[in-house]
Amino acid sequence: MSYSRRKALGFAALAGATLAGLRAAWAMEGDSYDTEAGEIMIHPVRHASFVMTTPGLVVYSDPVWGAELYDGLPRPGLILITHEHKDHFDPETLSALVGEDTRLVTNPSVHDKLPEALRMKATPLANGESATAGDIGIEAVPAYNTTPDRLQYHPKGRDNGYVLTIGGQRIYIAGDTEDIPELRAQEDIDIAFVPMNLPYTMDVEQAASGVAAFAPKVVYPYHYGESDLDAFEKALEASGAPTKVVRGAWYPTS
Repeated sequence: MSYSRRKALGFAALAGATLAGLRAAWAMEGDSYDTEAGEIMIHPVRHASFVMTTPGLVVYSDPVWGAELYDGLPRPGLILITHEHKDHFDPETLSALVGEDTRLVTNPSVHDKLPEALRMKATPLANGESATAGDIGIEAVPAYNTTPDRLQYHPKGRDNGYVLTIGGQRIYIAGDTEDIPELRAQEDIDIAFVPMNLPYTMDVEQAASGVAAFAPKVVYPYHYGESDLDAFEKALEASGAPTKVVRGAWYPTS
């Protein structure tokens, strides 16, 4: 799997796009990865929100913070929502972003909270369930807290992470979770998005230990707030894991 950071998209990712969508896609900056089916490009937006173009669909993960943050980006064909907290789920932002052909995949709790117009476009997936959207395979995996004083934030069984299969690549979006057995048990992950902020998810040592256990080819620290990414990267390197750490622009710099 080759990696580059550039401004470009493959033609397959743009199939069926409007002229405005084509212009937006060509202007999108991101990290590019090759797959058997074509190019994936990842564009961090903020905190836990990102846009990913694939050979078949444009995927938004937990889009919040207002639709204006997504101006100039290609419109979504698939939106994934991990759970109901406001830094992951915002009905107003969703309503502004969802188009006629956009499909949503959510955990059951979010599905129940969607406005009716959005619920009609949504598929609820509980932990362990799966679906497809175009050529993308979607597995809903657990995301939860285990530390006693953090259990209130993400109870076991409610929230989702997702594993996507795209062109032979497996992409793990961990959601808000600690270093749980289901995270450690992931296999053959090419790209992972892993949170690390207290008190809501885990500290950098937990995150490094968990990532080392399943050893993805690439890991993006996300949802990290003021966590020390240098410490995370050093701990992961010390573990001997062959994982490449990619730091995305998740937070404003000014």
